[in-house]
Amino acid sequence: MRVMTKTALRLLAVPLAVLGLLFGTAAPASAHAALVGSDPAQGAVVQTAPAQVRLTFSEGVLLSKDSIRVLGPDGKRAETGGANDGGRGNTTAAVALRPGLGDGTYTVAWKVVSADSHPVAGAFIFSIGAPSKTSVPLPTEEVGGGIVGTLYDIGRYAAYLGFALLVGAAFFIGVCWPEGARTRSMRRLVATGWAAMVAATIALLMLRAPYAAGGGLGDAFDLGGVRDVLDTRPGAALLSRLLLLAAGAVFIAVLFGSWAKREDPVERQDLAWGLAIGGTVVSVGLAATWAMAEHASVGIQASVAMPVDIVHLLAMAVWLGGLTALLIALWGGQRVERAIVRRFSKIAFGAVVTLVVTGVYQSWRQLGSWDALVSTGYGQLLLVKIGLVILLVELAWLSRRWTARLGDAAVRGRAAVAQPVAAGRKGAGGASGGDASERAGQLARQEAALAKERARKERDADTERTGLRKSVLAEVAVAVVVLAVTTLLTGTQPGRAAEEGAAQQRASAPVTEVPEPLDVRIPFDTGGTNGKGEAEVTLDPGGVAENELHLLVTAPDGRAFDVPEVKLSFTLKSKKIGPIPVTLGKVDTGHWSAENVQIPVPGEWTIAVTVRTSDIDQVTRTKAVKIGS
Repeated sequence: MRVMTKTALRLLAVPLAVLGLLFGTAAPASAHAALVGSDPAQGAVVQTAPAQVRLTFSEGVLLSKDSIRVLGPDGKRAETGGANDGGRGNTTAAVALRPGLGDGTYTVAWKVVSADSHPVAGAFIFSIGAPSKTSVPLPTEEVGGGIVGTLYDIGRYAAYLGFALLVGAAFFIGVCWPEGARTRSMRRLVATGWAAMVAATIALLMLRAPYAAGGGLGDAFDLGGVRDVLDTRPGAALLSRLLLLAAGAVFIAVLFGSWAKREDPVERQDLAWGLAIGGTVVSVGLAATWAMAEHASVGIQASVAMPVDIVHLLAMAVWLGGLTALLIALWGGQRVERAIVRRFSKIAFGAVVTLVVTGVYQSWRQLGSWDALVSTGYGQLLLVKIGLVILLVELAWLSRRWTARLGDAAVRGRAAVAQPVAAGRKGAGGASGGDASERAGQLARQEAALAKERARKERDADTERTGLRKSVLAEVAVAVVVLAVTTLLTGTQPGRAAEEGAAQQRASAPVTEVPEPLDVRIPFDTGGTNGKGEAEVTLDPGGVAENELHLLVTAPDGRAFDVPEVKLSFTLKSKKIGPIPVTLGKVDTGHWSAENVQIPVPGEWTIAVTVRTSDIDQVTRTKAVKIGS
């Protein structure tokens, strides 16, 4: 028994550590539409003022009146009117410019919502006549991030988990364990799933506007913003989910009311048919609220992907929710016969097979290539999920082994408490008045405690059921982590979209002579402990327009090491451009990188690197380099 306990703890430790790693280190979700072109182009210098600014995206986007802002060198708005759809399947957006714009550098800041409901934002510069000094820094506002993004992600996870508990536990009761409808634990489980979905859906509706626009938490209480959200596809999906949950409340009331209390087998069977039809409609409808507004609704084969996604979600709910219901029944000492466990074991096996088949299709559709499996964030998360699913299959196999070894005896529940309590009350009948009532209450509590202890000892004495409880507990723990990874996947740019966006960017880029990569070494000394080192900056291809940047921080002995903070910017002093900050992402120990680093014009640029090695030790070092012809 001690060995089994240690094994179960080890099995639980791994998924919980992975869960902490995912939510502790995960960056804000990547957007799913990428800017693949613009007119004027990023960093371009045009001789006459254009009539409009047009943006082209890798997939359809949803626009608001403030989706595109154009700011002049003095920081004043240069556009007139709101952004409008430029056609081509909502993949382009345009905004008109005021006539008579003067020469100088203009900043274009944009924020849109991808067709699969995820926000994306960015900024770039172009110049009229010649570049100039500008008082407008490139916006760094982060849509889908910050406290609003964190709360939104928590709400999405709570909605998935509530869906699994509501649908899976109700399915387990209706198909595998009808008597469970009379137990308090099952009522609480289903009600918890329903309440979690309602609370999460309301929260998502309120947070949707600031999540998509990059606003603050206070904007969640703006009723005007909520009304605007209801006019979008994600808002319509969330509203539909609330209406379906209202129907779900009726289903729950009938399941644990009329159906649970009905004694006549014929009447109960007739009512069961109605519950089955109503429950199926509500479950499929709830799953469709995700399929109609997220990954499955865009990209290739959307008409096939959406029903496949619905089946995938339903299989997940039947499996995870049913496992949770079985675990609660086994752990709580409920009377669960061997036939019930074996029936659910077969259903769970079918649900796992369905999950694997539909998951393989979804992975193929979202990845696009084997290379995307390791080169994109989506692919790397998918590898984590695949590993966890393999672990789950092994745990499910272990549970099936314990199920096969179950004896005919059932776990004795606490139903035996009623008789001792009644006996206690009968024994106290000789007393009179308040004394008799008080004595009866004391005896009832004592008998209930003794019965509970007897049930616990009897439960723990059954080796097969103890082993089954622990293996099911490990399954549930790992499945919860799989659900967390799935939630992160739905908020991460699919590999196929990332590769297509990069390909379109390369195709739309002007053909120029490829320069040699730029490699710059900048020594630093913050003056504190371990404050000496060198920052090696590599800019590839090292020319005008789009570049990939890598920054490596090394100690005097050449060893890469981490520092609390590192910043980098470019300034072209001769034309008063910049500083242009570069958003760095952590890659490895002492290694940061950034993609799509825009160098608008050739010239002698100054690279400024700021390194902080402690709370008080910080230094900025610069170096002039020639970029472009």
